[in-house]
Formats: sequence, structure tokens, C-alpha cells
Amino acid sequence: MDPRGRRSARPFEGQVVDAAVYQRGQRVDSPSTPAEVRQRLARQPDVMGWIGLFQPDEAQLAALGEDFGLHELAIEDAVVAHQRPKLERYGETLFVVLRAARYDDAAEQVEFGEIHLFVGPDFVLTVRHGNAPTLHPVRERMETDPGLLARGPEAVLYAVLDHVVDGYAPVIGGLQNDIDEIETQMFGGDPGVSRRIYELSREVIEFQRATRPLLTILNGLTAGFAKYGTDEELQRYLRDVADHATTVAERVDGFRQMLADILTVNSTLVSQAQNEEMKHMTQASLAQNEEIKKISSWAAILFAPTLIGTVYGMNFESPGMPELRWSYGYPFALTLMVLTCLGLYLIFKRRDWL
Repeated sequence: MDPRGRRSARPFEGQVVDAAVYQRGQRVDSPSTPAEVRQRLARQPDVMGWIGLFQPDEAQLAALGEDFGLHELAIEDAVVAHQRPKLERYGETLFVVLRAARYDDAAEQVEFGEIHLFVGPDFVLTVRHGNAPTLHPVRERMETDPGLLARGPEAVLYAVLDHVVDGYAPVIGGLQNDIDEIETQMFGGDPGVSRRIYELSREVIEFQRATRPLLTILNGLTAGFAKYGTDEELQRYLRDVADHATTVAERVDGFRQMLADILTVNSTLVSQAQNEEMKHMTQASLAQNEEIKKISSWAAILFAPTLIGTVYGMNFESPGMPELRWSYGYPFALTLMVLTCLGLYLIFKRRDWL
């Protein structure tokens, strides 16, 4: 934060999604700016303000910090976003960071967004970042249940927590479907399954980072029930959210373990396939060697009579050339060819080359 003073904040044009003042669970005013909400709260102590914001900038949040007495560290976190889910208390104000998730069926991916809440004694500020779901259904639910809304800002905190946790259910279903498809791909021998396992593992880890700290947040709220005098009915509601969050966290832990097991099995199957391929290649190489032996053997057998015939086919008249004028020379040459071929055949046969 800039310690030199308050920056000039531009008007809250599209950042204020909704702003309302409630009295005993009923909407009594809809101011156009957060400053008007703060003024109404200052004039009338028995009302509660609820302001919903979408991606305000630093100067606007700084202005809100001055109007509602928010701690500068919480303002910095709300500006930067990309925070881990957490619960922090600054005096009478709670600062809560939640990571909402949505499953994109078309892309088969999990998209994440952030919801930051400032929960004070008489106000709630909700700040959404990225792909965080709209909180309009939460406001509608609370306005149709004045009894719950009349329980104050902590009731709004409960409703937002419940909305975020309920939003995890479709993500769980989408991830389960992806894992089932990966198992089918793996045993079907799809070569692209390894990449999909890796990508899905990253999504599950990211989802785990969003859901696991939520248990710490709910445990922190539960631990403060007695100290901060939390309404008994709200205690029951928050315990119910904690049960659902625990179920989600356990499912996500199970997904991560399943993907680790699937990756191990896939590695084993790939190794087996490689071994089978090497075996086939070795068998093919051995078969090829056998064929080469046969071809080489027959080539040697056929070469012997060719050599003999070539020598005697030169027709030299010199006295040194044997059997040229011998009457049995031709039968002798043929017999020599046959015997040579037969001898070579028997030698190669004994060595299993033929």
C-alpha cells in the first residue's frame, strides 16, 4: 500500500455488482456506491450492508479500506489475488479467501476463480476475481430467507462458503468421468494416455490446493464459536458445510491416489508392450538370420559348379591345362560338380543351415 496517502479512486462503475442495506433480514435500501452504504451504516446502527464487487483496482480497494476500516495487508491480498485459501482476523473484521472451481465440459478442464470476503460487525464485502462464479444466487437465497439473513454478516459468510463448496460437486463428477475415460484409454493401448494422465494430475493437485485449506478455514471458524458468540443455528450450518468440505477433500485425495496408481499401471503396461516389441524384433531378427543362412548356403552350393565350369570353360590349349584332351574329362567335371554340391549340402545340413 502507498504510505503517502490515499490515491485518487476512480468511480465504481462496473465493479459494484450489487449493494444493499438490510434491516432484520429485509432489503431497505440499494445505494449506488459503497460510500453511501457506509454513510447509511453510520446513521443507523441496526442495519447491515452487503456490497458485491468484481475485480476492483487498487485505488478502489484502498478507498473501501478507508471507508470500512480494513487492514492494509488484507487490502494488498485482495488487490494481488492469486492467494491461497485462508482465514485471517484483523480486529473485528474477518478476511476470508476462497477458491471457487468450475468444470468446463467442452475443454474437459477445471477453471478456478477467487472470492475474497471482508466480514465486519455490520457489513460484508465480497470481491470476485477471474472465473469466480457470480454470487447473485447467494444473495437471492438469503433475501428469500430473512430469518437467516437477519443473523448478520456471518450468515452471509456461511452462505458464500456453502455456495463455493456446492460448486465443487460438478467438478468432482467431471474429474471422476475423466478418470474413467483414462482407464479405458490405458487398457485400450492409446499412446496419448500418458499425457492426459499428467495433465489431469496437475488439475487434481490444483483442485486439492483449493479444497484442502478450506478445512482449516472452517476449523478456525468452529474454534471461534464460543469466543465470538456465534449464533447456534449458524454453528449448525457451518458444521454442515465442514462435513461437505471434508467429503470433497477426501474425494480429491482419492483422485490423486487413483491417478498415481493409474500412472504406475500405465508405466507397467508400456514396459510390457516395449518388452513384447523387443521380443518380436528379436524373433524377427533370428528368423532373418536363419533365412540369410539358407540363402548363403544355397549360394555356396551353386557357386561350386559355377567355379568348376568356369575353370574348364576357358579352353586353354597349353600343355599345363589338365583333362582338356581326356575322353572322360566332361563326365569327370560333371561328377566333380555333383560331389562338391553334395558335400557342401551335407556340411550345411549338419550345421542346421538348411
